[in-house]
Amino acid sequence: MTFETLVAPASVADLTQAVLRGDYGPDPAGLHAVGAFWVRQSTQFPGTDTKYRNHYLVLRVESAFGGCCVERDQLDPSAAEELSGRALAELLRDPRTPVRIAALDAYLALVRPHREQAGAEPRLLPHGTPLQRAQARDAAIASLLRIAPGMRVGLIGVVNPLVEAIRSHGGVCLPCDFNLEFTADGTEVARDMRPVLAAADLVIATGMTLSNGSFDEILATLRARGVPLVVYAQTGSAIVPRFLGHGVAAVSAEPFPFSQFSADPTPIHLYRAAGIGRGDARAA
Repeated sequence: MTFETLVAPASVADLTQAVLRGDYGPDPAGLHAVGAFWVRQSTQFPGTDTKYRNHYLVLRVESAFGGCCVERDQLDPSAAEELSGRALAELLRDPRTPVRIAALDAYLALVRPHREQAGAEPRLLPHGTPLQRAQARDAAIASLLRIAPGMRVGLIGVVNPLVEAIRSHGGVCLPCDFNLEFTADGTEVARDMRPVLAAADLVIATGMTLSNGSFDEILATLRARGVPLVVYAQTGSAIVPRFLGHGVAAVSAEPFPFSQFSADPTPIHLYRAAGIGRGDARAA
């Protein structure tokens, strides 16, 4: 099997098994997590009451990093202390979902770096404040597919600048998040994603759906409905592009180190499935 004839994965588990078979390149048994990091970070923009609390597991494999944002208490921080030195093949079989996702992301970031992907459009987020950089990032995400006035846009994983970006295009935002009750403008946030997936004309989801295990369900539901899915991925930035054209219509991929850790220009990589342009909102 050549890399050009790879069968599109139906799920994250399918992709993981393909990597373990060596379908994507070097045997992960011969690659090791040289570094493992645990990052705990919070953000609260001036004039708002919303505090975002993020926890990340990051693995370093040769010249690549793999990142996974996790829910509070989903993974013990001490995990980072025992993961370094272990073979990627072992980590890809780990019973803990965040460990598997970080390992898969690191492997694919190594063998499929964004800078070498013909379909990736690099874009630099500008030097600026956290809010300015978040607004630039979220405007890029919202522009990946055309949001027509009145279009119902499901947002799985709420970031308030992205809510604003959706509304600036005339979209009706249907927010869903485990950790927020209301958006900054007072819109109630759903906890159950299923009604959102059933009602939306377009869905934008965070890569954190990989770490909480909901990505496969979102993918299957929207495939069945013929509704396009856009993913903004810090978690799994190298994973999600493997689903382009097979459930995912577009991706904003942001590899580690993430934009919130710097004020200097940092890259994101914008992908669209083949045949989908900026003005399209067709399902992949």
